[in-house]
Amino acid sequence: MDQFLMQIFAVIHQIPCGKVSTYGDIARMAGYPGYARHVGKALGNLPPDSTLPWFRVINSKGEISLTGPDWERQREKLVAEGIAVSSAGKIALRLFRWQPV
Repeated sequence: MDQFLMQIFAVIHQIPCGKVSTYGDIARMAGYPGYARHVGKALGNLPPDSTLPWFRVINSKGEISLTGPDWERQREKLVAEGIAVSSAGKIALRLFRWQPV
C-alpha cells in the first residue's frame, strides 16, 4: 500500500463513533491538502468487508456524496451511531464534525 493510502486510512480510522469528517479534512490531516477527491476515490476502492469507518466521511457541504443503495447504506450507518441525517442526506457539521485536538 502506498504512503498516501496509509496516511488517509490512518486518519479515517481515528474518526470517533458519532462524528463525521469531510474528504478535505481527511486530506489535510493526512498531509495532503487539496487531495479531497483522491480521498473519495480511495474510499470507493475499499473492499466490501473493510472495517474502516468509511461512512463517517462526507463532503464539504455536510452531505452524503454517494447515490442509490450506497447512499442509503451510508445514511443507515450514520443514523445507527446517533448522527442526525436529514432525508436529503445532510448532516450538521457544526454538531457532528470531528475536531481532533
